Parts: sequence; structure tokens; C-alpha cells
Amino acid sequence: MPARSRPTRSDLRLSSGLPQIEPIVLSSRADAFDHPDWLFEPKYDGFRGILYASDVGCQIRSRRDFQFDRFDDLCHRIASVLSKRDAIVDGEVVALNRQGKPVFRDLLRGQGFIAFAAFDLLWLDGTDLRRRPLAERKSLLGDLLPEDTGPLYKILTLEEHGRALFSAIKKMDLEGIVAKRKTDPYASGTQWYKIKNAGYSQGEGRVDLFRPRERRRAERIRSE
Repeated sequence: MPARSRPTRSDLRLSSGLPQIEPIVLSSRADAFDHPDWLFEPKYDGFRGILYASDVGCQIRSRRDFQFDRFDDLCHRIASVLSKRDAIVDGEVVALNRQGKPVFRDLLRGQGFIAFAAFDLLWLDGTDLRRRPLAERKSLLGDLLPEDTGPLYKILTLEEHGRALFSAIKKMDLEGIVAKRKTDPYASGTQWYKIKNAGYSQGEGRVDLFRPRERRRAERIRSE
């Protein structure tokens, strides 16, 4: 896992006036579905992060509000794209292979092309967007990022046709999809559903990736 540090009073958010964001936690759903009131996105395999950017600098913080220090270089590259605009973006830190597919093992090893896949815009230039409908926030994200860049790009969104997207991601061997209601604000009561691809190949052996770390921790505890 990337190195993490506890937030301090020198936190970029405090010095730039950006609010702390409580990320929406995904709920699981068994089956994909179609509905005109919903949007559907691919579920990329990476580290969920909240991106805070301003003229003070850029940070990516985890769902539990730790700073991802390993991705400082990514933050520098994103800052050059946003040109010192104030923005808070929800998304996923991913490692892309040459075909543009996220590879989780490469992310753990610091390999591949490291990028931030954005799926929601929560704050822009002093305006809190969290109470606005998701569809409007998506539109503003498109205005902020009219073209995808190397370090920062928008995750594809498909309206209504969740089953078609789920079928496509299975063929592409991605982790799954996420379903979100168009009219929902970004709030604790909002529900986003993840539908997992049971045949996702990178899910196999996932526990083994972390066992060496867990084994070292257990050995250390036994020796104390």
C-alpha cells in the first residue's frame, strides 16, 4: 500500500479554504440493470481518492483522509493541467498499461502510467457543488476537462443502459460497473451501487498481494 501520513494543520485544505470531503461509500448490488434515471460507469481497479487542488498546491487523499504521499509526482502533473484552479474531484488513482487498462498489481509496484480517473466534481473556484444533481456535476466536470489529459481524465459515463455497459466491461476484463442516480446530490444519504464482474481476472489472488505485509506484522507482534 502507498505510504500514508496523518493530516496536519499545514494541510493544503486548511491553507486554501477547501472543505473536507466525506466520500460516498459504495454499496454492493448483485445484478446490472437498465433505468432512464440512472448513470453507469466502469469500476476501475485502483485507489479511491479525493483530489484537492488550488493555487497552494495539490493533494490526493484516501477515503479515510490519509494523504497518498507516493503520488506527489502525479499531483504535480495534475496541478499543471488545472492551472491553479480551485477544485475538489472524486476519482480513482490507477496504473494504466499500454492499452489504457488499469492494472492493480502495477499500481502497488509503482509501475505503468499513473493517472487520476475522475468521476465527480464537488467544488470549483469557490463554489460548493455537492448539493447539485449528479448530472449537473458531470456536465461541469466535462467543462473543466473538455479533453482527456495524460495525468487527469474523465471516466466514461453511460445513461440508462447498465446491462450493455456491464456486458462490455466483462469483455474488457474490468472490475465491474457503478450505478448512480442522475438527480442525487453528493451526500451521506446518497447510494451508489457497485456491480462486480465475477470473472474479473485481477481479482484472483488479491489476498496474496497483502499477505507478506500481514505476515511481517504478525511476526513483529509475536516478537514484542
